[in-house]
Amino acid sequence: MPRQPTIKDVASKAEVSFKTVSRVLNGEPHVRKEVRERVLSAAAALNYRPNIAARGLIGARSRLIGFLYDNPNYSYVTEAEIGALLRCREAGYHLAVEPVDSRGDVSRQIEQIIASLRLDGVILTPPISDDAAAVATLDRLGVAHVRIAPCDAHDAGPCVYIDDAAAAHALTRHLLDLGHRTLGIVLGHPDHGAAHLRQAGFESAMAQAGLAIAPEHAAQGYFTFESGLEAGRRLLRRSDRPTAVFAANDKMALGVMAAARELGLSLPGDLSVAGFDDTRAAQMSWPQLTTARQPIEEMCAVAADMLIALAAGDPPEVSARQLPFQIQSRGSTAPPI
Repeated sequence: MPRQPTIKDVASKAEVSFKTVSRVLNGEPHVRKEVRERVLSAAAALNYRPNIAARGLIGARSRLIGFLYDNPNYSYVTEAEIGALLRCREAGYHLAVEPVDSRGDVSRQIEQIIASLRLDGVILTPPISDDAAAVATLDRLGVAHVRIAPCDAHDAGPCVYIDDAAAAHALTRHLLDLGHRTLGIVLGHPDHGAAHLRQAGFESAMAQAGLAIAPEHAAQGYFTFESGLEAGRRLLRRSDRPTAVFAANDKMALGVMAAARELGLSLPGDLSVAGFDDTRAAQMSWPQLTTARQPIEEMCAVAADMLIALAAGDPPEVSARQLPFQIQSRGSTAPPI
């Protein structure tokens, strides 16, 4: 296997010191244009790829933020990643996206990530944001972190979240205000704290309306399209099927809509469907999906801002940021016929 070029190889080819190469690659000012261009040309000719972890040892800050995820809903992950990535780019930072298997040894996985990358901070997305072992590991290693949408303990460290229970309550109230009285629910992944908050919001709205929740009108989902499809089939094949279904995320709601079409039901004539998140898929479906919008991109952009401020020694005045949700009423819901 050929040897990978080093920073000293670039320096030799560009006829400068390796410290000058480091200054150019780190984007530092006060390097003559001619020298900068010579270094960049040499790096390109050698196909040199800087070792980000080693670069971080040069100064106090690496300008690298980690983004840890373990989520079957890739629409959510993509939008969350975009929010953090754009903010990092604006601030001259890089984003390292790393998967973590929450079914395995989370502490060991995080230790390995931190050992290979010198990070100024870490963004924890659900369900890792609710994993006590993950938070404890980062605290022990002295790595700053911001949790996205933790289920609780909002005062236990920096976090960004919405009120999931209130959003689910408001969305259920929307279905009730349309005139629906037989509502079904597709529950979220049991290992995600948000799933329980959204279920609680649904149940509180139903109780407030004086309506009982039939056990057979609740189906378990796992935040995937496939689980929503299967849950939709179970709910909609019943002779007493609900006239409206709230799914705990958009992907499962789209699965319910697919099940409705499979069974020959019209949307929203025979069935109203509502989701949660307002991912791009919700706006691209037909009919467009009524949903509770949580500002996923903005939440991760705020988290990145927090970490960038902490790295600069300027911690934010408020460590827990609650952002507003919105109910997006679209074509997938209507009064029952």
